[in-house]
Amino acid sequence: MKILIIGSRGFIGSHCVDYFTARGLEVWQADVNESSGENFYKISRHNSDYSILFKEQQFDICINASGSAHVGFSFENPSKDFELNVVNVQKILVAIRDYNPECKFVNFSSAAVYGNPQLLPITENSSCKPLSPYGFHKLQSELLLAEYHKFFGLNTCSLRVFSAYGPRLKKQLFWDLYQKALQDDVILLYGTGSETRDFIYIDDLMQIMDLVIQHSSFQGSIYNVASQVETTIAEAAHLFLNEFSPEKKVVFNGKVKVGDPNNWLADMEKLEKYGFKAQFNLSLGLKKYAEWLKESK
Repeated sequence: MKILIIGSRGFIGSHCVDYFTARGLEVWQADVNESSGENFYKISRHNSDYSILFKEQQFDICINASGSAHVGFSFENPSKDFELNVVNVQKILVAIRDYNPECKFVNFSSAAVYGNPQLLPITENSSCKPLSPYGFHKLQSELLLAEYHKFFGLNTCSLRVFSAYGPRLKKQLFWDLYQKALQDDVILLYGTGSETRDFIYIDDLMQIMDLVIQHSSFQGSIYNVASQVETTIAEAAHLFLNEFSPEKKVVFNGKVKVGDPNNWLADMEKLEKYGFKAQFNLSLGLKKYAEWLKESK
């Protein structure tokens, strides 16, 4: 099987490269950042063109792990966020339609499409009410995948990732905690600490990728990607600091950060039917993440 990873130098993309290479697949990479590896395409940051990838090679699977994954950035620069998360997805779909129509396309979406759900756990059929431009743009990318399946027969599916973490991640809650813990004994975070998330360790996310490729119908399909465990931000911060800096103290400012949801818990029934079972609880996952942080200082 021949697989293309777009965004291969990023957090999720680089893990996809390692995972599928270790399983003996022929892995090709594409990214805006240079790589010295073989089977690599450099993508322009401006006016990106994906046609050459599918003109020169024929792939069985294409995973798009590129784009912006920063809610704050989408408020600061909504046009750029739209380009990265919507326009580029449409460009990839057109290139697949024109040159490699049998290729199965997996795009990383986000639980940000849900906003603040009325009921927990959140199923893939729950209403989508995004709280940020980022969430709206991810929802638009999902509609593109549905469109290109319906009208052009492409094999597509979207993965709504909740709160992924693990080695190589250099943003979001745990990276923020790590950076602040290096500077201060008292760490200030937004919110009350009672907000909840559904965290998934990167190795479990790779298991989901594998299961989706094996079992999905690719009919504009949508899957939640999480662990089906609800954890408060206060508890998650405490678990992480116990591994990294147990003497540090976390204080919450009580302010709601724009674009942040209150409570998330995913329903994972669709993927459980494919055989998914999380291998990493939050304590074990954060232990491994903390080990990586210490090693990469």
